[in-house]
Amino acid sequence: MKPIDYYGATWQERKKIREQYAIEQDNKCYFCGRPLNEKPNQNKKINWKLFPKNFLQYPVHLHHNHETGMTIGAVHAYCNAVLWQYHNE
Repeated sequence: MKPIDYYGATWQERKKIREQYAIEQDNKCYFCGRPLNEKPNQNKKINWKLFPKNFLQYPVHLHHNHETGMTIGAVHAYCNAVLWQYHNE
């Protein structure tokens, strides 16, 4: 799978690429490796005030590099928060 520009993509394109990443990742989170249809291990405290109110509306997110905008993989919403809050990703 080739990454796409997250910032230049429509929501429909983002949805399609997120679904393709999930298939290629054997439906496992890019970050934690647990199945995307299950809850991840939630062992990090998240400051939810840092995130938009609708951040958890969708359980699977499209992880991307915030500097280049290029997509990386499908992750749990919680894992996306961990990546951003603790790893600046």
